[in-house]
Amino acid sequence: MKNRSELREIAMKVIYQIKLLSKTKLDYNIDDLIQEQFNIKNDFVNQLVHGYVDHEKEINNLANKYLKEWTIERLNMVDQGTLAIGIYELMYTETPSIVAINEALELSKKYSDLEVTKMINGVLDNIYHREVDNER
Repeated sequence: MKNRSELREIAMKVIYQIKLLSKTKLDYNIDDLIQEQFNIKNDFVNQLVHGYVDHEKEINNLANKYLKEWTIERLNMVDQGTLAIGIYELMYTETPSIVAINEALELSKKYSDLEVTKMINGVLDNIYHREVDNER
């Protein structure tokens, strides 16, 4: 059985595929994409991927609000997926904020460079302090 960090990585890969297929205007089924990455049904992966899809516009708006002189569309698709999972977990799940942020940063460290990881940290930190704290 995979741990939550590994499941987040799978969800990020599925979100990457969704972004790629959407950009090329190819048809896809979200559940089939999840199944290709992960051969058994997993509620956590499903929640992350479907949650992202359901809230994509809000997630992108929040990312763009806190990206300095950038937009989420300028990030590569892996970084977009990593940031999206972090924002989704911060805003729409019961995952402790520190865990959501740290998990996104660990994914970013694995797949991106230090500058992008710092940018993702800044965005998630701002969302936590300016959006999540205000809701509690």
